[in-house]
This record gives sequence, structure tokens and C-alpha cells, in this order.
Amino acid sequence: MAFLRRLGGRGGPGSGLSVEARTALTGILEAPTFELIPLKNVHDQAAFLPAGATVSVTASPAKGIEATLDLAAGLETRGFRAIPHLSARMIRDRAHLVDVLARLRAARLNRAFVVGGDAENPGEFLDGLSLLRAMADLGDAPSDIGIPCYPQGHAVIPPPALLQALRDKAPFASYMTTQLCFDPVAIHAFIAARRADGLVLPVKIGIPGVAEIPKLLSISARIGVKDTGRFLSKNARFVGELLTAGGIYRPTGLLEKLAPVIVDPSAAVIDLHVYTFNQVESTESWRREFLSALGSAGGAA
Repeated sequence: MAFLRRLGGRGGPGSGLSVEARTALTGILEAPTFELIPLKNVHDQAAFLPAGATVSVTASPAKGIEATLDLAAGLETRGFRAIPHLSARMIRDRAHLVDVLARLRAARLNRAFVVGGDAENPGEFLDGLSLLRAMADLGDAPSDIGIPCYPQGHAVIPPPALLQALRDKAPFASYMTTQLCFDPVAIHAFIAARRADGLVLPVKIGIPGVAEIPKLLSISARIGVKDTGRFLSKNARFVGELLTAGGIYRPTGLLEKLAPVIVDPSAAVIDLHVYTFNQVESTESWRREFLSALGSAGGAA
């Protein structure tokens, strides 16, 4: 199939791409969503974000939902477009949800990303769907809501249940974001299958930023990723590229191979969601270099 062929040429990033593909990648790289984790270095790294950037703020049991809300409100005040993650299993009950939504209003945050979450002792809301339904019942949901989707499946949720949950959540959402995946074939196949199923919800493609494996493992442990070994074993391509690139991963090749999906209007790809691992400085440097390379490749064509 055409989308399986390697698109990167030998002349550098973007040199083997069509004009249409370079244009599409340039457009989607100009204003991506950057994901931040509320860790100690987050404010230092936020200084490297482009002015007015869209910033997704994660939630984890280790930090609590309040850390997410505080960081999102602070970023919004600084002129960014913040998207706090609302983790269902971290919201105790409906009264807590009312308080969370009131805090969003007070901070003028009309966006959210709703996930089930990993908290081991959940309250009233066991999954993202129950939280979405509760917000709809309250009539106080943010106007722009994202939900996750999983090109490579989920660690504990069987595929049929995962797909049904996506279908059930879609009416409450504005878009879906693919969770961390280093395999362009899996991403393409997932989006194509959902469109064939009749799911028309726009998609943000999640890509890793510039990542070093020790940093990835360290952050995974600190934010509560329970099975890092399983993640790495499912992403052998990622590990292999790290080893051949001196232990540093850059998503250039992944994006080049995703160009046919991004170009295809039926895929309805509206944005990139960049998992920065709080390595904004190096990720932003890569983004600017890749944009420059795409422009240079176009001028040489």
C-alpha cells in the first residue's frame, strides 16, 4: 500500500515528500498542541513554548487534579490556550465535579481533555464516559472537549470494549487524540478503520517529542505509568531508533510517514498533539528545524 512506503528522502528531512505533503506537514507543525506534565521543571520548560501555544496539561494520581487545574489556569493567564486533563477516577463525586467546573469557569478555561485515568481508588466516576455524562447532565461542560483513542489498544481494556467506549463518548466530544504511538502503520490503520466504521470525529495525531530513553523511563515512573516494560516491548521500533540515533528519538521520520494520512481529507486530521515529556526546549528546537527543512525542500523542488 502506498502509505507503507518510506517517504523520507536521502537529501534530508522533507526532501522526498511531494509538495502537497510538505504543505500539509508545514501547516500542522506551525501550531501544534504541546503536552506538559505538572512536574517541578514545568515552568522552566514552559518558557520555551511559542507565544500563544495550545498546551495540554496532564493529570496523574501522583500530583492530583488540583496541580493540573493550577498549572492550566496559570498558563491561560500567560496567554496560552490551556487544555486541562480531567481524569474521571480522580474526581471524587458530583460535588467535586461541580467545584472543578467552577474552577474552570473562573480561570476562563473552556477546553478540557477527558480521560478515565489510572487512580487505584476511584470515586463516583469509573471512566471517561461517566464523567462526560455527568458534565452533560450538569449543563456546565467546557465547549471544547477532547477524548483519547488508542491505535495500539489499551493495557487492560479489551479491544471491543475500548471501541464501544469511543463510540459512546464521541457525541460528547469535539475531537479525539491518538495516544502515544511510534508506529505510523498502526496510526493510519486505526484512523482508516474508524472512518470506515462511520466515526467522523476529527482527530489530533499524538506524536512523541524529542525523547531520551532514560528521561522517558524516569517520567513514566513519576507520573504513574504502571507498565513501562510493556510499553517499550510494544514499541520495538522506538527502541531500535533510539539505539541507532545515539539514544535520542526525533519524530521526523514518523511525521514523514504519516504525511499521506495528514493530507487525506477523509482522515479529518486537524492537529498534532506533541507529547513533550517536559522536554520543550529540545522539542521546540526540533520543530523549528523541521519547519525550516520543509521550506528549504520546497524551494529546491
